[in-house]
Amino acid sequence: MFAGKLFGDGNNLAMSAIIAIRREDKNKWERRVPLVPADISDLQTKRGVRVLVQPSGVRVCTDDEYRSAAVEVNENLCPASVILAIKEIPAHLLLPGKTYVFFAHVAKGQPHNMPMLRRLMELGCSLVDYEKITDEQKRRLIFFGRHAGYAGMIETLRCLGQRLAVSGVTTPLAQVRPAFEYRDLTEAKAHITALGEEIGYHAGARPLIFGFSGYGNVSTGAQEVFDCLKPVEVAVADLSAAASRAAGPRPVKVVFREEDMAERKESSIPFNLAEYYEHPERYEGCFEKHLPHLDVLVNCIYWDARYPRLITREWAKRNYLPGCAPRLKVIGDISCDIEGSVELTVKATEPDHPCYVYLPEQDAVRDGVEGNGPVIMAVDNLPCEIPRESSRYFSSVLREMVVPLVNANWQVPFEMLDLPPCLKRAVIVHRGRLTPDYQYIQQHLEAHP
Repeated sequence: MFAGKLFGDGNNLAMSAIIAIRREDKNKWERRVPLVPADISDLQTKRGVRVLVQPSGVRVCTDDEYRSAAVEVNENLCPASVILAIKEIPAHLLLPGKTYVFFAHVAKGQPHNMPMLRRLMELGCSLVDYEKITDEQKRRLIFFGRHAGYAGMIETLRCLGQRLAVSGVTTPLAQVRPAFEYRDLTEAKAHITALGEEIGYHAGARPLIFGFSGYGNVSTGAQEVFDCLKPVEVAVADLSAAASRAAGPRPVKVVFREEDMAERKESSIPFNLAEYYEHPERYEGCFEKHLPHLDVLVNCIYWDARYPRLITREWAKRNYLPGCAPRLKVIGDISCDIEGSVELTVKATEPDHPCYVYLPEQDAVRDGVEGNGPVIMAVDNLPCEIPRESSRYFSSVLREMVVPLVNANWQVPFEMLDLPPCLKRAVIVHRGRLTPDYQYIQQHLEAHP
């Protein structure tokens, strides 16, 4: 995808270039790898890059799979100049002077990762953040978004089946298993397709309506899994009418775009997408008007505090009253921004306990699916539930970036650092200093000593 013009063929790279893959140790669920054995074999035989892989007992690609591809498995990563990972690295395991490439989660000044960032800087390291590898239009070039959508939709369907069951409604969706229990995505989709053939008419008087906020990679992945149920898709303008019809043999799908979620504060001025992103302060949320028609919201949007929320605590408090609850049963918050676009998402969950009920009256949560409030599915690391597919895709993109990363002279000043623009934009720290585009993070470092 990125070979040739963007990154070059790397034929001038010396065999001495060494890159390493460290084991993931953030939690027991993280089994993904940045490079799979077949792609490393290609890098070693065709690109002249030597790769070291730290041993791991949980990685989806086993040590033996790497050895079979002639990859050295070695605890000692010191010979490598560039070290790849997936998730954040514990500060005490960082090595001095290395160039690290991983999802750092520091660009928003995330408080819990400031100690790690500070240690990287103290050790004179460089940091490349996958999340910031973008093209000139700021579109990300390497990501797990679609895979988060796959796993998030599986978990959302599972939560809905359980919520309906405790409400006295029996559906085949109660048979959906956790995403990590399926052998792979193909098996999961086949199972959901088979369950869809059994659904028939919903036991209630109305159809099951699923709303998808957003239309990017996350939403595309979620919709791909949901489409196994062969839903009927309706336009937003037809949502109210579709929601009031008698239940049919298929669920209903509606996809919301920006103009369905926000409106101009000056009502006489029409929605303008470019203006919305450049001046979100001129807009206010209008998504709550759709909520009475939805059984399930699958949240797939990027959000930060400049933009209006989709669902607020205030809305929930007004609508989930004693003896009375709105139609909305489940929120599959794949985006999982804590108190973000869905303000009811007050904590993240893990795959073995993926959901809780937000209780508006108490402004509290209860694990599971029972209670007068919506079920919130908020697993914050969904791609780890389908690690093999996630790793294969990620590796297919990352392998084309490896040569320029190891070929760069990381000892020169940042302005002289020779990297393709998409990679240079992702360098947050260079030789222990924040790069120009990320100087703003200094205030977050100082705020969280």
